[in-house]
Amino acid sequence: MSNPIVLVPARMASTRLPNKPLADLQGEPMIVHVWRRAREADVGPVLVAADSHAIIEAIKAAGGEAVLTGLHHQSGSDRIFEAISRFDPDHKHDVVINVQGDLPTIEPAPVRAALKPLSEPQVDIATLACIITREEERSNPNVVKVVGTQIAPDMLRALYFTRASAPYGEGPLLHHIGLYAFRRTSLERFVGLPPSPLEQREKLEQLRALEAGMRIDVALVDTVPLGVDTFEDLERARAILGQRQ
Repeated sequence: MSNPIVLVPARMASTRLPNKPLADLQGEPMIVHVWRRAREADVGPVLVAADSHAIIEAIKAAGGEAVLTGLHHQSGSDRIFEAISRFDPDHKHDVVINVQGDLPTIEPAPVRAALKPLSEPQVDIATLACIITREEERSNPNVVKVVGTQIAPDMLRALYFTRASAPYGEGPLLHHIGLYAFRRTSLERFVGLPPSPLEQREKLEQLRALEAGMRIDVALVDTVPLGVDTFEDLERARAILGQRQ
């Protein structure tokens, strides 16, 4: 792990929040805020993988770099793979961190934390989780849980991801945070795999990797970053960013 790069996938076709990447936050498009937050992590260059010229123009106006990708991609992983293949055909970057384009308030620490599990050479993919503290989230299917076995302080080896309340019994549940760090070779393998049965059943893409025998390790962090999916989320993001100014 010598030369990471951060990829931010962004697409315009959001059903609940149309043109989401360009939504106004404190006078700038949301995708520009995400790009800035990713740069603040200072783990490598940041590249936006977009499906629209309007997103490209917004990032370039802010001084960033972006790559136009196809409209056909089913996931952010597919989009960042096309982008990194075009941007870095010589494989100079050996680790790709996928920061979702709807996390405008994310702090630098979680982005950095995603790299920690990759210090173990056998780990293919790294991701994040946080202990659930709100009782209603334990049974909420929109809050994805990770089940894992502890391998070090604040570090787990993922055994399963689920929308159900798991594992059963007394003890904490872990809220999975959809921020990933891929080894470049693992990303290439992952996007070449067909959708798996459990992935299709749970509608969780990361299960494809587990079903194929890939290793995912999880770093525990203190908070879950706000993902903007609705107008209500957008107002919360505006309030958070307003407090930071």
